[in-house]
Amino acid sequence: MTEDNNKKALTDIASLGEFGLIDHLTKGIRLRHPETIAGIGDDAAVIDHGDHASIITKDLLIEGVHFDMIYTPLKHLGYKAITVNLSDVYAMNGEPRQVFVGIAISKRYSLEALEELYAGMLLACEKYQVDFAGGDTTTSPSGLMISITAVGRAAREDIVYRSGAKPMDLLFVSGNLGAAYCGQLVLQREKQAFKANPQMQPDISNYPYVLERQLKPEARQDIIHMLKEAGIKPTAMIDISDGLASEILHICKKSGTGATIYEEKIPVDQRMAQVAHEFNIDPTTCALSGGEDYELLFTIDQKDYDKIKDLEAVHPIGHITEAAQGHNLFTSSGQLVKLTAQGWDPWKK
Repeated sequence: MTEDNNKKALTDIASLGEFGLIDHLTKGIRLRHPETIAGIGDDAAVIDHGDHASIITKDLLIEGVHFDMIYTPLKHLGYKAITVNLSDVYAMNGEPRQVFVGIAISKRYSLEALEELYAGMLLACEKYQVDFAGGDTTTSPSGLMISITAVGRAAREDIVYRSGAKPMDLLFVSGNLGAAYCGQLVLQREKQAFKANPQMQPDISNYPYVLERQLKPEARQDIIHMLKEAGIKPTAMIDISDGLASEILHICKKSGTGATIYEEKIPVDQRMAQVAHEFNIDPTTCALSGGEDYELLFTIDQKDYDKIKDLEAVHPIGHITEAAQGHNLFTSSGQLVKLTAQGWDPWKK
């Protein structure tokens, strides 16, 4: 047998996808300490401190993968880097308290550029009343890398996981969906036009809403406070970073359930729909698979419906079913189709 035949075939990471890779790498991990209530597999880890629990989450943002400096203002990037991490803490029904920031920077970035980046981070910390508590800086052989760790706090009994949904629970989502993806489409189109003719100026004046949703998303702190004031604790919750369909499937996987949602109930903004049609895309597709909305998807017990029915910031889109019923979308035309996740995957970029 030749040396080549003795070599083990290597697996292409892209064949697994982001979540398949996570599942593969973490399948052998076990928690050793009793204070580690929850580890990998939710929006954040949960550490018990007796009188409260800490909620800890981490994100890594890489230039050329997660953001493009051709059309991303550094101040907006700094703001977004913080808020998308805080969103994970809110998705656990907690309140963020501190962030820790690590950056790796190449020589092409000036001091003034980094001042802009940090100005955006500090603006987000001020708005959400979070302490910028530490971090690290180092050099990068190319581009910019940002690592954010957010730490939150909650009473242990208040924490909401992805795994608590049960059949007949109602599915709700905050805000509207798909606009961030449409903003990305506009920016990418203008980038290609600029590359073809560097003398041209981008025409983005007609797209303020979708561009803001992409470049400066907000974490839904208000929804967490609103639900608490209404006396509602969700049975399961997740933030929408990879698209509505993907997040529904995450909740169902962790809860061991199915789900049915209704196309006519999915909240879309008319400004998003206009942009989607401009790109010949169905607005529902943008909402289901676009991602980066950072809205909250959650389930509630039916007994809480009267408490939530008059709240304008959240929308019922379906219900949880038995696992055997699968994951389904009732289209506006009355068809029942299988719900599939087709959101953004960095390994298939």
